[in-house]
Amino acid sequence: MEINLHPQYAEGYKSRSQIARRLTESWAADNLYCPRCGKKPIEHFPNNRAVADFFCPVCQHEFEMKSKNGKIGKKVADGAYDTFIKRITANNNPDFFFMNYSYQDLCVNDLWFVPAFFFVPSIVEKRKPLGKNAQRANWVGCNILFDDIPAQGKIAILLQRQIRDQDEVMKDIASAEKLQTNNIEARGWMLDVLFCINKVGKKDFTLEDMYCFEKHLQGKYPANHNIRPKIRQQLQQLRDRGIIEFVGRGNYRRIY
Repeated sequence: MEINLHPQYAEGYKSRSQIARRLTESWAADNLYCPRCGKKPIEHFPNNRAVADFFCPVCQHEFEMKSKNGKIGKKVADGAYDTFIKRITANNNPDFFFMNYSYQDLCVNDLWFVPAFFFVPSIVEKRKPLGKNAQRANWVGCNILFDDIPAQGKIAILLQRQIRDQDEVMKDIASAEKLQTNNIEARGWMLDVLFCINKVGKKDFTLEDMYCFEKHLQGKYPANHNIRPKIRQQLQQLRDRGIIEFVGRGNYRRIY
């Protein structure tokens, strides 16, 4: 793997967005291995396929690439809201790569892999419809709330222009798979509580620390009137999956 973007792939293109797309997609096709099975290279789908850009010819996993010049930021723009929600809630929803690159330096700065099971509707923001005079009047797009993805799901492949060892990356992904479930509602609750655990900001935490997020979780699940019991249930689920451990009398420790 290298970090350089090669301008010859964008020859003949005029707009900056087209050039950037050609540079990043050609880099991915030349450099990316499948984080699931290690196969290299992954292959590009035909253009205009909804929500998926690449696939692994060996394990058949699909991948969507999101790239941005400069920092990723808190939100990442995506396509049509309904299409995106339908795809990520399907049993064959894609894994994601998030890349930031330097257009000026022609190199990749950072690249994260986010497994498919870290995607839930609550991390997708519905944008306002386009105006009636727009070319696509009433079209509704979406943003991925990148900051709302738990840290355990943002697995660095390349960080600050430094390439991580492939075996270490795949080891992190194997650990993250402890959180995998196809039940969308269960996935949403588990990841939301994990996000809150991370926000506590320390390895050892208490049940009272988690109750501080009651209002936050109530806002996400307004129909649920038993937030505290739900928190306790999810802590037990995370304990059973080896993400945290119970150390007694309302005290917990984050393992992963």
